[in-house]
Amino acid sequence: MSRSKIIFFGFCLICFLLAIWRYQVIELRIKNNELRKYNDLEQEIVLTGIVVKEPDVRETNTKLTIETLVSTKLLATVNRYPEYKYGDELRITGKLQTPPVFEDFNYKDYLIKDGIYSVIYYPKVEVISRDRASGVYAKILDFKDKLRQSIYQNLPAAQSYILGAMILGDKNRMPQELKEKLNISGVRHITAVSGLHIFLLTSILMSLMLWLGFWRSQAFYISIIIITLFIIITGLQPSSIRAGIMGGLFLLGQKIGRKSVGSRALVIAAALMLVINPLLLFNDLGFQLSFLAAMGIIYLSSTFQRWLRFIPEKKFLNFRSILSMTFSAYLFTLPILIYNFGRVSLVAPLTNVLILPSIYWIMISGFIFGLVGIIWQGLGWILSLPGWFLLTYLIKIVDFFSQSWAEKSIENVHWSWLVFSFLILGLLVWHLRKRERLKFLKY
Repeated sequence: MSRSKIIFFGFCLICFLLAIWRYQVIELRIKNNELRKYNDLEQEIVLTGIVVKEPDVRETNTKLTIETLVSTKLLATVNRYPEYKYGDELRITGKLQTPPVFEDFNYKDYLIKDGIYSVIYYPKVEVISRDRASGVYAKILDFKDKLRQSIYQNLPAAQSYILGAMILGDKNRMPQELKEKLNISGVRHITAVSGLHIFLLTSILMSLMLWLGFWRSQAFYISIIIITLFIIITGLQPSSIRAGIMGGLFLLGQKIGRKSVGSRALVIAAALMLVINPLLLFNDLGFQLSFLAAMGIIYLSSTFQRWLRFIPEKKFLNFRSILSMTFSAYLFTLPILIYNFGRVSLVAPLTNVLILPSIYWIMISGFIFGLVGIIWQGLGWILSLPGWFLLTYLIKIVDFFSQSWAEKSIENVHWSWLVFSFLILGLLVWHLRKRERLKFLKY
């Protein structure tokens, strides 16, 4: 075994031991949490705290992450109106509850990974003070609100929901009916700032920079800056940060021309994330999907590139690259999607072929008219017309392919099937990479 491999496996072992230690620390923190002692009591309690995250605005309500004076967090579900902002100091009165565990979703574990052990539903809310937030993050959220208003004012409801999810991370604002249509047609991933989303953007940016004449190293740094700004605009969501880290590592592999280095760096990044918060491994589906999408693109995109060589590359549009990355990520994430949701879209490959080439232009158009609309709404509306046309095309495709025949339900999926699926995928990747090496040697 080479020295570099010994160092790599040694580093992973150290991270594994540190993750175990961190898990014990988190368990102790959960046990000693002051707030959860008041969960599920009949009496109402009064708490004072500050909204420490951007409010999660949904179709019928808003979820507020509040940090109390004793430095513990809770999640409050409040009415859609009146609206609250990041940094608001609130006094809430109500009954604390332990987050529920549903038949198909462990909401309790999902919140524990974020340090939230208590929830409260529709409490009495009094605003003590507003505009307590300051600093860069608060200014970013103010800018994001202006960009959101520009987008939602210049587009019809359905189109604005999809674009808002793409470039602002507003996926929870979409109506449930629209979410269901996107699920059935197999393109829900386009509305989430996930690993696939970031990798699609990084590939397009690298290709565009190279086409414009930049050196590979210059294209790498410019792409990293743009991806960072994009993640900040989406509100620094944990899922987008993880996807950004993994996308950056994928770019690093492209920069130095060694995808194997990219895969090692990806494993190292995931190991470091798990040292910081080991609960991500089993309690955060977004972490799992981002990691798997990245691995799929690293190990399978070249194979799909070869299989799809009949599709022409149009300079920086790179239709073949876009589809190759999509199919690679989809294949690697499919088992865990089926395991968690018990359904599979039968039309996903076709709908992705029809929709994905337009995503780049939708995002570019959205940013342009959204920014212009902040300054001059009339011009913003005119510039929104290309984006409206592409989004309308996307919605028509989704409407047509979201019928009952377009998906298959798979009930009672056992975890052993998940293990078996990834074993088969591992063998498939090993076989394909072996064939590629043999072809290279023969050549």
